[in-house]
Amino acid sequence: MKAVGFRQSLPVSHPEALIDLELPLPVPEAHDVLVKISAIAVNPVDTKIRRLAAPAAGEVRIPGWDAVGEIVTTGSAVSGFQPGQRVYYAGALARQGSNAQYQAVDARLIAVAPQSLSDEQAAAMPLTTITAWEILFDRLQVQRKGAEPRKLRQRTLLITGGAGGVGSMMIQLAKQLTDLTVIATASRESSAAWCRELGAHHVINHHQPLLPQLQALGLNSVDMIASLTHTTDYMAQYVECLTPQGQLAVIDDAEVLDVMPLKRKSISLHWESMFTRSMFSTEDIAAQGALLAEVAALVDSGRLRTTLSEVMQPFNAATLREAHRLIETQQTIGKIVISGFAAE
Repeated sequence: MKAVGFRQSLPVSHPEALIDLELPLPVPEAHDVLVKISAIAVNPVDTKIRRLAAPAAGEVRIPGWDAVGEIVTTGSAVSGFQPGQRVYYAGALARQGSNAQYQAVDARLIAVAPQSLSDEQAAAMPLTTITAWEILFDRLQVQRKGAEPRKLRQRTLLITGGAGGVGSMMIQLAKQLTDLTVIATASRESSAAWCRELGAHHVINHHQPLLPQLQALGLNSVDMIASLTHTTDYMAQYVECLTPQGQLAVIDDAEVLDVMPLKRKSISLHWESMFTRSMFSTEDIAAQGALLAEVAALVDSGRLRTTLSEVMQPFNAATLREAHRLIETQQTIGKIVISGFAAE
């Protein structure tokens, strides 16, 4: 099969940062399905792994953690899926990724793709959807519409980096499934318009002090913050903006994060990594497949939309290097998807 990977960690400008490969087909394990891939998406984690996780000498690493494709075969322990079904998923960090014509993936992490979306539209969704969902409902334990009220105050949510992949899905999930007032941050008019289109009630500029902008909206504080980028830079402002006993969720990799300022307000800190369940084979590993199935139904009913912003072709190393370059600018809106897999 054709695949794109790397043998060493190099800057994206280097012609061997990502290279075209010919590899044997993966062999599915008992819980796996073998998927023939039709479209993939590129996420910041792809560029991070390329830059920081060089494989051992003589080995190759295939990145990629978003895919749509057709099931070819199923493992002996797989139930609920069969060859010919079109599925979407984000896979597992510890295994070879989706930048290939075929991939073996744990069936508990997948779901039938939304019928109303094209392959490219569906490929944009899994990783960022899982991350946004887990932040809202697993880490922050946000109450969904119609649930019994809880004592915990959860009325306002601030999402920093609202136009990125995770932010784009979190805005929609919060708007559609909760009663929260959603405030997103964006620094350009195009990204601010994107956030409003997805359902943000308010948009403020993260290049300006946050609290005065919140106060201008009539908010002296917010109950929850989802910090999706540059957490270290904003930590002091988060403490200032959060309601006492508020909640802060973080996904980025700060070299050093001083959490002591959270103590005075009894602010709780929540880390999110959507690879935790697959990495540790947790008892609830199938929760990811289940949430993707629910999201597919929400998409097909018109309540959620894809966050696809650009399709690049064809599938090869040169195209993927350009996609990585764009992601590394930290200026992209929504998701970049790659399709155009060569015929065998």
